[in-house]
Amino acid sequence: MSYIKTIDEEKVTGKLKEVYESIAGRGRKMAHVLKVQSLNPEAMEAHYQFYRSIMFGKSNLSRAQREMIATVVSVKNGCLY
Repeated sequence: MSYIKTIDEEKVTGKLKEVYESIAGRGRKMAHVLKVQSLNPEAMEAHYQFYRSIMFGKSNLSRAQREMIATVVSVKNGCLY
C-alpha cells in the first residue's frame, strides 16, 4: 500500500479513466506501482510506455535477463513487486 494519495478504479473519470482502461483493461485492477501516479495521468501513461520499452523493446538482453535484473533491483530495494 502506498503512502501517496491515489485514485481507485471505481472513482476514475476523464483522462485518468482512459489511461486506466488502456493499461489495465476495462474493469480490471491497476498495479499499485502505476496507481501512485494517478493524480497525473500523463505521467502514468509515460511511465507505462517507458516500462514497455525497457521490458519488451529491442535489446541485446533477453526478456529473461531483463526480468532477472528487475527482480534483483526490487529485492535490493526491499520492493514487494
